[in-house]
Amino acid sequence: MTYTEGQTLPSFVIDKINPEAMKQWAIFLADPNPIHLDVAAVRAKGLGDRVINQGPINVAYMMNALLQAFPGARIESMTSRFLDNVYGGEKIIASARIDAVGEGRISCSVTLESVDRGAVCSANAVILPKE
Repeated sequence: MTYTEGQTLPSFVIDKINPEAMKQWAIFLADPNPIHLDVAAVRAKGLGDRVINQGPINVAYMMNALLQAFPGARIESMTSRFLDNVYGGEKIIASARIDAVGEGRISCSVTLESVDRGAVCSANAVILPKE
């Protein structure tokens, strides 16, 4: 497969962030923060009226977009930035663009967006495509 600088990669879409899944992830991530589990805790902190998705899951959505676009590849490195919260019930889209191609590596920019509110996370990643 040929990849080119500026190429837009297919999006990875999460139609609805499942609040029930956050409960399972809280156990898996050893993250008992009540903002992931209890709307009352979110309201008490002035953060809205829906539970908030765990940050590592949001990063995983961006990683899934990359691995979907580069089957069999490995992510050599990735830096991410949290711009806003992701809330239960939201539709989220991870999209990526190739920034550079060379020496067996592909550099990409990735964005995670709420359909209703815009960018919530961003990342830069270096991909080692399958040879």
